[in-house]
Amino acid sequence: MYYIALMQLILIIGLLIAAWQIYKRFRLYRLKRRVKNSPLPQSWVNVLQKVPHYKAMPVDLKETMRPKMLYFAATKEFMGVKLQVTEEMKAIISFYACLMVVNIPDECYDELVTILIYPYDVVTKEVRANGGIYEEGRFVLEGQTTGDTVVIAWNEAKREAFHLRNHNVVIHELAHVLDFEDGIPDGVPPLERSRLNRWTQVLYRRFKALQEKSRKERDWGKYRLIGEYAATNEAEFFAVVTELFFQKPRTLKIHFPDLYEEWREFFHLDTAELFGDLEKV
Repeated sequence: MYYIALMQLILIIGLLIAAWQIYKRFRLYRLKRRVKNSPLPQSWVNVLQKVPHYKAMPVDLKETMRPKMLYFAATKEFMGVKLQVTEEMKAIISFYACLMVVNIPDECYDELVTILIYPYDVVTKEVRANGGIYEEGRFVLEGQTTGDTVVIAWNEAKREAFHLRNHNVVIHELAHVLDFEDGIPDGVPPLERSRLNRWTQVLYRRFKALQEKSRKERDWGKYRLIGEYAATNEAEFFAVVTELFFQKPRTLKIHFPDLYEEWREFFHLDTAELFGDLEKV
């Protein structure tokens, strides 16, 4: 009798879990249908009209992004740390997150749950490795990604949204989320098997060359564009190059056409064509 009761309990628990999963999928399905024809809040539009990337986008791409942005904002928990979350914050973070995946079907960071927004950079104490050398100290973070949570320093995110530069903390951290999706933060996001070999060859060749430049600490040449931080590991290399792909695409294409082409095929976006005029080459 005990084992029968136990089996019945296990069956009931399994059915409840299955029912909950079905209910969650149904809710997401209804949400997708609802946002399909919903306009962006006017407060969002007012903010985005000040963002160079948004202003440079064609109307059809903005329309493709609209439901993704609404879906992203509705399915993520925005939490302020010593600040009040505003619609401006939601608009800018949702915009850059969805710009990255606008042409990747069914991709909207399903594993990401929480976005923690700090007013300023976060100072942490940690150990970092660079080319086999370990360093312990206090580091200033504009952002951080840990599993299902992303940390964003709002002072940096806002400045980078309105004034184009090499770096963009939202793009950087969301690139880490994409990298995590296959379970390993190794600079290789989920790819079709046919493209995996070429991606890894290009990425690791350029990453090793950057590490060599970093160790010599001289004669950086064109690798100065990518910078020393990208030599930390392959995951950081992927995130930094992703920033450049959106922030300085024309420069990236000129100096590293192989990297640009791999990123263009992965994101299904020709950012040099879309945003190249925004940068000063």
